[in-house]
Amino acid sequence: MIVVEGKNDTQTLRRFVQCDTIETSGSGITKTTIEKIRLANERRGVIIFTDPDFPGQKIRHIIDQSVPGCRHAFLPKHAAIDEQKGKVGIEHADKEAILEALDAVKTSLPNAEKEAVPSWLELHEAGLLAGPGAREKREKLGNMLHIGYSNGKQFVKRLQQFQISRREFYEAVQKLEEKS
Repeated sequence: MIVVEGKNDTQTLRRFVQCDTIETSGSGITKTTIEKIRLANERRGVIIFTDPDFPGQKIRHIIDQSVPGCRHAFLPKHAAIDEQKGKVGIEHADKEAILEALDAVKTSLPNAEKEAVPSWLELHEAGLLAGPGAREKREKLGNMLHIGYSNGKQFVKRLQQFQISRREFYEAVQKLEEKS
């Protein structure tokens, strides 16, 4: 089951993949919706696929805290923008971007080992936490690792949550530097 924000997201997904969805109807997630997601996760598994914006991140966080062990698909913001309307959403993405996001699904591990991922110091040395271009680097690296964009503190948490190894991290950093 794929958790999305609304009907338009469901319609877009169903154009490209055969799937069932649960719609949150925005960020006001009800207890009933959380229970549906919990049941779906127990019986079939759940992929959280929300918009790459603040409300989408808020919804993702609420569900992740309420229903541990969900899987996550992240769509880069640039792939979800309707240029004419200036809106961001899954419904604006093309088939290639949606399939790539679903192909790179990650499982959130709430009690992940902190040693499995790079330290704060390593992220700082890689220019991801402070200084010119840190935000852009985190955004590009988050897209490369398929964990989405987040601020510095949340980036460290996502590396832990999704068990991104030091090897994966440094390979992605190296590719990022090669592209620059």
